[in-house]
Formats: sequence, C-alpha cells, structure tokens
Amino acid sequence: MPLLASFMVPHPPLIVPAVGKGSEQQVNKTIESYKKVARQIADLKPETMIIISPHAAMYSDYFHISPGKSAQGSFAMFRAPQVKFDEIYDEELVTRITGIADREDFPCGTKGNLEPELDHGTMVPLWFIRNEYKDGKIVRMGLSGLSYSDHYKLGQMIAEAIDSLDRRAVMIASGDLSHKLQDYGPYGYAKEGPEYDKKIMDVMGRAAFDELIKFDEDFCDRAAECGHRSFVIMAGAWDGRKVKATTYSHEDVTGVGYGICSFYPEEDAYVKLARMSLTSYICDGRKLDVPSDLPDELLHKRAGAFVSLHKNGDLRGCIGTIGPTCPNLAQEIINNAVSASTRDPRFMPVREEEIPLLEINVDVLNEAEDISSLEELDVKRYGVIVSTPDGRRGLLLPDLEGVDTVEDQVSIAMQKGGIGSHEKFYLQRFEVVRHR
Repeated sequence: MPLLASFMVPHPPLIVPAVGKGSEQQVNKTIESYKKVARQIADLKPETMIIISPHAAMYSDYFHISPGKSAQGSFAMFRAPQVKFDEIYDEELVTRITGIADREDFPCGTKGNLEPELDHGTMVPLWFIRNEYKDGKIVRMGLSGLSYSDHYKLGQMIAEAIDSLDRRAVMIASGDLSHKLQDYGPYGYAKEGPEYDKKIMDVMGRAAFDELIKFDEDFCDRAAECGHRSFVIMAGAWDGRKVKATTYSHEDVTGVGYGICSFYPEEDAYVKLARMSLTSYICDGRKLDVPSDLPDELLHKRAGAFVSLHKNGDLRGCIGTIGPTCPNLAQEIINNAVSASTRDPRFMPVREEEIPLLEINVDVLNEAEDISSLEELDVKRYGVIVSTPDGRRGLLLPDLEGVDTVEDQVSIAMQKGGIGSHEKFYLQRFEVVRHR
C-alpha cells in the first residue's frame, strides 16, 4: 500500500503547554493547525508513523535510522519532565528500508546511535498526535550533510519499503522554517529569512516538489532554515505521484517560521468520480450527474465496471456490472459507486464520517472470452466468470488478496453465483484495468 499521507510540521517546544506555560498562545494559529493534522492522522489509523527530524542523530555522509525495539524521551531539558514518551519502533520497516539502501549502495542504516533518546523534533509532533491517536509504531530518522538529491533518493527508498510491506504509513517531515525573520528572534534578522519562508510556503502549497532540490544551499544557510532536508525526503516519497497539498498556516511572530501543510495522493479520475458519486448520494441524497470535464474514455466508452471500497485495509463494499448497462462508463461508475457504498448486502451502508477513510478501486472490465479449462486462467491476470445453462453467474476479479490459486478463484466465483460443484457450468475469463 502506498504512503497514505504526509505532513510538514514545525517543532517549537513552547507550543506544548507544559513547556510554554501560556506563552504558546502567541502562536495559536499553529497550534490549531497542528490539532487538525493530528486528527487527520487519527482518522487514517496508520500502522506506522515515519518521523524525519533535524534533531535526531545526524552525520555528514550518512543517514541514520534509530535502531532497536523502542525509545523513550521527555521534555525535561525544557523544564517539563512530566511530559514523557515511550514509543515502539517498526523494526520490520526499518529493516526493509536499510535493505533497500544496501541494495543501492546508499549510505543509510542504523549504525551509530549517539542520541538514543527521543529528540524534540520527534516529540513535538508526537505530543499532538498522541493526544488523538494512541496506536501505531514509529520510525525515527535524521538528516545528513549529503546533497538534496540524496535526501530525495532516500524518500524514494522509504516509499518503496512502505509499498513492499503493504504498510499503512504516514510521514511527518518535522522542521521549522527560517530562524531569521525578526530582529528579536533567536538569530536576529536576515533578508533571506522572509524570502525563504515565502518561497517554501509557495512551493509546498503547490506540492511543487521538484523545486525543493533547486533551492540554493547558501541561500538556505543564510536564512537559517531548519527543515528543508526533512521536506526533501518527504518529497522523494511522493516521486511519480500526483499530490494534493493543503496549507493550514504560517506564523513568524517569534522570529522563527512555523509552517503546516498536508499532502495526500491525488486520486485517479475514475476513483475521484466514484468518490464524488457516493459522497453526493450519502451526504446530499442526490445522484451525481455526469460531469462534463471527464476524460474522453469515461464519456464515450461503454464497459462493465466494479467499484470496491476498503477501510483500514478491510473490504467495506464491492458491487459492479459484468457488462455495460449505461450509456457510458462514467454513468456505470456513478451507479456502481452508490451500490457499493449503500446496497452491498454484506455490509451496513457507508456513513458520512467514513468517506474520507475509504480506499476506492475502480476495475473496468474488458470483454470476456470463453475458455475450456482452468489451465487458461491466471489469478493475477484474469478474472473469472462461472455460468450455468439456466443463467446463474458468479464473478471474481483478478489479483485479489488471499486468492492465490485458480481453484480458489473458481470456487469463490461459484459460491457467489450459487452454483454447486456437481452442476454443469461454463467458464469465461476477462482482464481489467484497475484504477486506484
């Protein structure tokens, strides 16, 4: 499963009330944005949260990932020892990331552990998250003195590891912006400070991740930025995917820039149409009209289509049509999205609050062809239709989790069609184009 979402967040300890002791209210906009992010993470229910922190162990020529089973930390150095953390590491994901790095001869691993206790760049995001979500392991990693391109490449490797383990994961790129925004700030003022904050908020607000690598490193140094390399790693994790960015806030009242943004995968046009359809029906009680700005295939092609819904990895509904029943594919998807979300007899209708949590697949069926034996099937490539002379039919899509053999595939299709093993039946196979 690809990365669920990522978030750009700052890490000033003062926004933790036990540390700020009231002074945190001066950046209340940042606090409210942080709470929104934490609630989104709770809604996503990730198995793992990957936190990239500029204050974790950092080496000039090596990316360090924290090793071991767990780690602890507190805000004792900020006069709040009562605020403590005890976090479990996702050792399997760490091993997979370092394995990919070894394969690529890339300088990343768990060697060296100079700072085993959790740092504030990790704990500030966790403080907000743990107020909303108690589950999920973490992966903690630092930055390096290597190039921005190397940081981007690390993000690509992390994404590959997440996908290969089918891990429900989010990424938190922890980092403040410029530290030179005001004369009274911790590092004074430099004209590059406001320039950096304006530029980085524009780039992140557009998810123009390719521009991150083009920032001049001397310019970033003069701005005294903190999180740029964190953001570049996060950008690498989205390589090759369309991303929807949302900017929540930017503040500079302390002389340090705090920016908060979220990043979610931009949905395929077919999936987006299915989501629009079920949202319109569930929230407004209205069947969606076919939008006019769809790709030509949706407006002019006719085909059967299945809409499958999953929530937290579990099936939440699946209904479709074997062949075309509507004037165009768009209407086919609109109708089947409504049916999958409200009329699948195996499930209660989807509730409005569940919609943001749904993972939606749309399978467009190619024309079925007759086959004479199981040897002509392949569970990864072909779906199967089992039919009887009296018109009963059962269908199973290809490449489904837990369906590993042709025999299993045909057996399940027969069950769905109410067809007994002793009855005469005919087989057809078909391929699909899967949109997710």
